[in-house]
This record gives sequence, C-alpha cells and structure tokens, in this order.
Amino acid sequence: MKKLMIVLSLVVTMVLGAAYSYARGPGDGPRGKGGPCRESSEIGKGPAFTPEQRTKFQELRQKFVEQTAKIRGDLLTKKLELQSLWSNPKAEAKAIVEKEKELRDLQNQMRDKGLQFKLEARQFLTPEQLAGVGPGCGMGPSFRGGQMKGRGMGPGKGPRF
Repeated sequence: MKKLMIVLSLVVTMVLGAAYSYARGPGDGPRGKGGPCRESSEIGKGPAFTPEQRTKFQELRQKFVEQTAKIRGDLLTKKLELQSLWSNPKAEAKAIVEKEKELRDLQNQMRDKGLQFKLEARQFLTPEQLAGVGPGCGMGPSFRGGQMKGRGMGPGKGPRF
C-alpha cells in the first residue's frame, strides 16, 4: 500500500508538472514572446529569408554546430571539473584558478567561432535585411542561463559555492 501511494504521488506530480509547463508555453519567460531578444533580432524584422538564403543559413548553422561540438564538450567537462574543485575542501586555490583560465579560454574560442558564424551569415543578406538586423541575441540561451553558464555570478548575487 505504501509503495502504491509513493508511485501514485510521483505520477500525479509528473502530470501536474507537465500540465504547468504546457500551460506556460515555450515562449514565456524573459527571453520569450516579445522579450528583448525577439525585438532586436532578425526574427520579425525586415524582409524574410529567401529559400536560397534559408538553405545557406541552415548549411552554415550545421557547419557551426559541427565545428564547435568538441569545444562545447570540453566546456562542459571543464565546468564539471571546476565544480568538483570548488566542492572539494582539499582543492588548492592554484588548481581552481588554472581551471577557471582553461574554462575562460574555451569560452573565448566559442565566442570567436560565433563571431565568425555571424560574419559569414551576414555575407548573404541583402542591404534591406541587414538594416533590419539588430545586435542579436548572442550565442543563444545556453550561454546565458543554460548549462554552459552554470551557477556563477548573477545580477545582485555573490558567488554560490
């Protein structure tokens, strides 16, 4: 009877969680519908992509994903290693500083690749499309609040250990 209640409560929790997520929708939140990212990016601004431009952009995006796969994997690894060092009371400060530097170097490599991607994508836009493109949204949610950013500093927050 006890196991049945536990299983039943887990199922109810999952159903309620799914219903809540569905009700909020995919675009709700700070970067969702009408957020600053939508207002400043090429989505909804200027002329739409032509089919040829869309194909070129998809190919370019696929190339970017393939070229950055190793860096993204290394970023995740370094982040986990750094997290492990922070949680280890015997870890030396020098090791933490070195790991932070390695992580920062990888993040800079990723930014460089992202900049190169944007510059290449810019080449096949018309002047009218370029006029409609704002500063953009950066490298995407994974670099702001997702797995790559982690639990570091935030607005009004100190370091979390």
